Amino acid sequence: MQLRGKTVIITGGGAGIGRALVFAVVRAGARAVAIADIDVEGAAEVGAILKAQQPQCDVLARRVDVADPAAVKALVDEATARFGRVDVFISNAGIMVRKGLDATDTDWLRAWGVNVQAHVNAAQAVMPQMLERGEGYFVNTVSAAGLLSQIGSAPYAVTKHAAIGFAEWLSITYGDRGIRVSCICPQGVQTRMLLGEDGERKGFLQEGSVTPEFVARKTIEGMADERFLILPHPEVLEYYRRKGQDYDRWLRGMRRLQDQVAKEFGIGI
Repeated sequence: MQLRGKTVIITGGGAGIGRALVFAVVRAGARAVAIADIDVEGAAEVGAILKAQQPQCDVLARRVDVADPAAVKALVDEATARFGRVDVFISNAGIMVRKGLDATDTDWLRAWGVNVQAHVNAAQAVMPQMLERGEGYFVNTVSAAGLLSQIGSAPYAVTKHAAIGFAEWLSITYGDRGIRVSCICPQGVQTRMLLGEDGERKGFLQEGSVTPEFVARKTIEGMADERFLILPHPEVLEYYRRKGQDYDRWLRGMRRLQDQVAKEFGIGI
């Protein structure tokens, strides 16, 4: 898909990868973009910068809790009324819960709501109009953790696997009806999730980490090619192949990596 003249919704658009995606889709020619984020000030700031830089682009910035289906539907309805249609939905919002068996029911429900159910909410809200037109693009920001795993976070590892599973299902079910689906699966990205609020957190994924802008560029390239897996870190594909070729060997390797990470950084990213 070429983005010129298209209308786009991006969740988690107030910071990190989402913020970079907002500017990337407009540079690629999108005529309108809706920026959604739980942090309404962040979304509004991105919207204001975008309007100053690209006054020809129609911009909508809203506070949206992506785990709330009614809020996501209201966003889609408002964007549709204002822009005329929604061509692309980039379901980008995500959270990290750095816990294992100590994660509470609340932790699990929160991770599930943002990392999985948000994609379901988005698809339920936007897919009817896309199917009626016979075209549309649904993009999930997932993680390499969805293909591999996540050391130090059971909720993140599990929910990111589930997000990949849902995207696969969408592609299988609607791919022959004009719906394109992509999953963005980076490893370390230089955002608050990786570096912490103060930018000082240390972790093994910092080596080889990339900027949000790099991820956004690779996403635009992947969408142009309509690739299901968008891999800003191409080595992830080789890791995934090794996992499939010899699961037990891969698990042993991951245990060794976990031990190394525990010694050098403490468990976590």
